[in-house]
Amino acid sequence: MDPPPAQFRWHIILAVVLILATISPSIAIYCDEDDCYDLLGVTQSANSSEIKKAYYKLSLKHHPDKNPDPESRKIFVKIANAYEILKDEATREKYDYAIAHPEEVFYNTAQYYRAYYGHKTDPRAVLVGLLLILSGFQYLNQTTRYNQAVAMVKKTPAYKNKLRALELERSGGITNKKKSQKNKDRKVEEDLSKVEEELDLQISGTERPSIWKLVGIRFILLPYTLGKLLLWSGCWFWTYRVKKCPYSWEDASYLTQRSLGLHDDRWRSIDDATKEDLVLRCLWEKSNMESYVTEMRKESKRRR
Repeated sequence: MDPPPAQFRWHIILAVVLILATISPSIAIYCDEDDCYDLLGVTQSANSSEIKKAYYKLSLKHHPDKNPDPESRKIFVKIANAYEILKDEATREKYDYAIAHPEEVFYNTAQYYRAYYGHKTDPRAVLVGLLLILSGFQYLNQTTRYNQAVAMVKKTPAYKNKLRALELERSGGITNKKKSQKNKDRKVEEDLSKVEEELDLQISGTERPSIWKLVGIRFILLPYTLGKLLLWSGCWFWTYRVKKCPYSWEDASYLTQRSLGLHDDRWRSIDDATKEDLVLRCLWEKSNMESYVTEMRKESKRRR
């Protein structure tokens, strides 16, 4: 391979010189071109008490309230910066390392910016803030999805039929024809907002917003949840694996709900007769679940 032309080599050398000229020494990022110890008039072996006394002595001399000279103001800024660096053991240790290893420019620069510009907030406060923000967005998302689902259900004929049935039930089967339709619908809607549970709305895939399901609340209750889970798992193993007892109705219902992949609200909306039939099928067993799925598919095709 031929060597690069002389002009190209000079361009490389000039670029390197410019880069080196723009990169300040690793100790200059702390007190500019000055030495932090010299600014305070102490040696590198001085203890924190000596550094503090030297700073207070110089601050009385150069503080803007004591000395109006502009040059004295500049000196005060420098000694205040030097004191901020040397009074903290961590930053002083980094500065001493930069003095001992001036060739490690990039490492010392990174250490400086990490010490002065890295976040100094308590990680616990950051975690709490993050959980609050996530919980807020989660609750807003749940509320929005549920309200959209309710709005869609209210447009269905089934909902309107339940609406009319509820109106007749409350009026004793007598409707007031003198009222305008608009006023009647408004009155019914107001009643429905108070007794929405009575309509038993079945909204598949959408649950009511609940603060107990927010990530922040779950994180706070995590120790209790884990303890309860361990206790429940131990009791379950002892009762149904060791003692071979038959499943109780509550546990069989839980297994059925989990096998069907239903949310709590959806499971509660199923009538008791259907629940009993599903539980008696023992759907947590693979063969029974496969038979149930096949039966549902046949039923769906028959209805078509």
